[in-house]
Amino acid sequence: MRKNWETLREELKEKIQKKLDLSRELTDEEVLELIDEEVLSWSRQEYLLLEEKLCMRKEIFYAMRRLDLLQELMEDPEITEIMVNGPEAVFVERKGRLSRWDKSFSSREKLEDVVQQIVSFANRSVSKAKPIADARLKDGSRVNIVLQPVALGGPVVTIRRFPEQPIRMDQLIGWEAVSREAAAFLKETVEAGYNIFISGGTGSGKTTFLNALSEFIPPGARIITIEDNAELQLVTVENLVSLEARSANLEGEHEISIRDLIRTALRMRPDRIIVGEVRGAEAVDMLQAMNTGHDGSLSTGHANSPGDMLNRLETMALMGMELPLPAIRRQIASGVDLIVHLGRMRDGSRRVLEIAELDGMEAGEIRLHSLFAFEEDSGIKGERVRGRLRKKDSLLHTGKMRAAGIGG
Repeated sequence: MRKNWETLREELKEKIQKKLDLSRELTDEEVLELIDEEVLSWSRQEYLLLEEKLCMRKEIFYAMRRLDLLQELMEDPEITEIMVNGPEAVFVERKGRLSRWDKSFSSREKLEDVVQQIVSFANRSVSKAKPIADARLKDGSRVNIVLQPVALGGPVVTIRRFPEQPIRMDQLIGWEAVSREAAAFLKETVEAGYNIFISGGTGSGKTTFLNALSEFIPPGARIITIEDNAELQLVTVENLVSLEARSANLEGEHEISIRDLIRTALRMRPDRIIVGEVRGAEAVDMLQAMNTGHDGSLSTGHANSPGDMLNRLETMALMGMELPLPAIRRQIASGVDLIVHLGRMRDGSRRVLEIAELDGMEAGEIRLHSLFAFEEDSGIKGERVRGRLRKKDSLLHTGKMRAAGIGG
């Protein structure tokens, strides 16, 4: 009687692993040679079709050197997010739509093996004692892992994938994520050194838009990027230093936080500082950098609107320094020039919904001046959201523009 496919695969994999030369790191080609030898040897005992041999070869290789079952999804260019909710439920986002995958892990142990492979690739660790981890794969994909006892239904793995080539502003214009007029305006403000925060919800495209904005940074500027997990691909910047935070080890030591990196970056003679995402007390360090001559700095933050971004910045800054709220607000008003707010529409598309300028203080509150706003076309039904980003008003604070010799 022919063996179960999965049982056969595990047996062959175990035999191959016993043959591995542990004294040195084998190349993928050498591992594939070992797999071919074992698969051919087995096929002499029990006939395997050519298609079956190739499939077995691929599955064993994926299990040993890639992400096992998930590797198939990792190689699909249309998939932007992979969500594993325990061994039996795998969901994917493809072209902005969520769907359940028709495959699943055979056991919780199998999924746990994949989790350990992921963290080993990224030189991170995760365990029941430390059940939450963030990691980055070789291709730049961002991974979040949650284990038991926090995840009740088994390991939860969320993989955010990014394109091999960074998306440029022209592509975003072509996808109607931003209007050509708004993109031209943002190009001028980046060149002139306006400090810009990009706000939006989860999956709204903040990192993608930050990458696209970076192509407008003038050549010759020294840029320091600071991230929890390095995702930015600033291919047009020559004088670039990329810094990545580090989690504490199992003993709770040797953590290097975003705050540590911002303070270090200030000693590295940066022209501009780019923080991938501000989530907490590091907001006060970012604001201080923006207020101390590092014009043209960029960052992102989670928020539901430009006004909400201001409120969140206030809260985060208060976490980092014991200052009165009016003092924090003055720091924000003088440090941040523009907020670009992104949103994810009901059809899955990501768009710039508003560009707002910070216009000083009034009655203790920061004033927001809307420059561009997305207006949806009324009366048009269909799957795709129709509308455009319309200009509402002109920039009030043009001092940096004039200093850079931009505009009339």
